[in-house]
Order: sequence, then structure tokens, then C-alpha cells
Amino acid sequence: MSRPLRFIPEGGALVEVTTRTLQSRFLLRPSRATNEVVLGVLGRAQRLYPVEICGFVFASNHYHLLLRVADAEQLANFMGYFNSNLARELGRLVGWREKVWSRRYTAIVISDEEAAQRARLKYVLAHGAKEDLVDRPRDWPGVHAVRALLEDEPLAGLWFDRTAEYAARQRGEEHDRLRYATPETVVLSPLPCWNHLSPETQRDRVAAVVREIEEETAARREAAGITPLGRLAVLQQDPHDRPNQTKKSPMPLIHAATRRVRKAFRDAYRAFVAAYREAAERLKVGMLPVAFPVGSFPPALPFVGG
Repeated sequence: MSRPLRFIPEGGALVEVTTRTLQSRFLLRPSRATNEVVLGVLGRAQRLYPVEICGFVFASNHYHLLLRVADAEQLANFMGYFNSNLARELGRLVGWREKVWSRRYTAIVISDEEAAQRARLKYVLAHGAKEDLVDRPRDWPGVHAVRALLEDEPLAGLWFDRTAEYAARQRGEEHDRLRYATPETVVLSPLPCWNHLSPETQRDRVAAVVREIEEETAARREAAGITPLGRLAVLQQDPHDRPNQTKKSPMPLIHAATRRVRKAFRDAYRAFVAAYREAAERLKVGMLPVAFPVGSFPPALPFVGG
């Protein structure tokens, strides 16, 4: 099956980006070194390709990002840099020589509706607890936005200049691990639907979401008699291992709260695809000039900006 065309509505959008490791192996298993490079690469990618990051979680075998992007080109540049550099760092850390990601990232647009944006933030922040790995989301030992959103925990990591390290080795220079490391910081933004609120009110809204997660998780566990795995067991997992079964679910075209918004987006996407295919057919037979729709990546041609 061919991949759907990348489509960001005019004016930009909030998107949920997901990437899973190869065969769902625990290559992202939390550790001090892993957390350090994840935040370092994420912070550097944000600084070089400025996107608004509204939330994230890095589980042992996949991650979710909530990003506000201007267009598909900005998203592609950011994700290309982030995924490629993080893959190299993870391979180095856990001794993995194969590819790290199972496929290209998926990016699903989230509508401007507050209900839709809040629901996706809740889904992302629930990680760690909803899989019964730890008691509460804030107990997850890996990189998780919940503590920064609730408690202003610094999101600081390290970027390692591997080119400079290689040159130093070639010169026979001895140096410590941090000699060519640069601090990087991830900056969080509120959900677009909460931009007009004061920082205190935004934090209260996030706290309400987290309370819902904790209360619903506790009730479900009590009814089913479930005990979470625990932080220590998570940290002791072998990064090369993988779960016995991986959850799979259909990918929606958009995360929206109402049928009306889903239909409007679906109609816009169909029109975008139709215009793209018509332009691609004209280009294929040499019928120039060809006008691809704004926001698209024509075959072997530059991105069509607005």
C-alpha cells in the first residue's frame, strides 16, 4: 500500500507524530544516557527547525510528539533531522547495528477543536500508566512531558558532536565523554486552543487532565486486580528485546471531535490529492508548465510553498 500524501492545512496545524522502533524492540528503553541524548537531539532539532512542541512521551519502543507546524516542509525537515540523529545515538548506546525505526513517521493532523486537542494531550500523557508499566505518568523513568508541564522540570539534554570526536581520535587526542558535548533545551508551548489562557490556567488545565488519567487508571486496575510492572523492571529490560505482541490500530485521517470537522478535512484532503495526481500525470507525459497544489512535494521538484 502506498503512503498517503503529506498534507498540512493552509496556515499550519497541530499534529501528532508517532514513530515505532524496528520490530518494536526496546531500543528507547529509559536510562540516564538515553534520556540525555533524546532531549539533546530533540532540543537541537527544535532550535534548527523551529516548531512548537506541546507534549511528548518516549516509551521503550515508540514515541509520540505533539507539534504545531507551519507546513509539511517544516515538519519533514524537523523529523528528518530528529529521527536520523536520534537513530545514530541510540544505535551507539545500545549496540544496535540495524536500522532503528520500523518505517517513516506518521503524522496525523489534530483539529482546532479544544476537545480534540485535549483528548490527544491526555492520550500522550497517559503513557506509562495506561500500559500498567508504572503507577502514574509522572513515574515513567524515561523522557515524558508531564513533569515539565506540571512542575516546570527542566527539559535539558546533551548534543554530542561526533564529527569533532572523530577528528580528535584521528589526532590521537584523549578527552572525556563531555569534551565535545553541547547542552540543548526543549521548549514547551501550550496547546493552540489554550494559547489565550494565562500560564497558571494552562497548568491547571494540564493538572485536570493528569488527574483524570490517574483516577481512571486506578479504577480500572482495582476492578481488574492489576499491579503495574514498576520503574525498576522497566529499567532492567534488555534494549534488544521486544514484546510478545504489539498493539496495532487503524490510523485516522484526522483527530477531530465532531463529524462536521472530520468531513471538512476529508473533503479538503481529497481535493488536495486530486490536484496532486492531475499535476503528476501532466508532468509524467511532459505537459508543461505544471502547477502542483500548495503544500505538496512534487516528484523530484522543490516543495511548493504558499
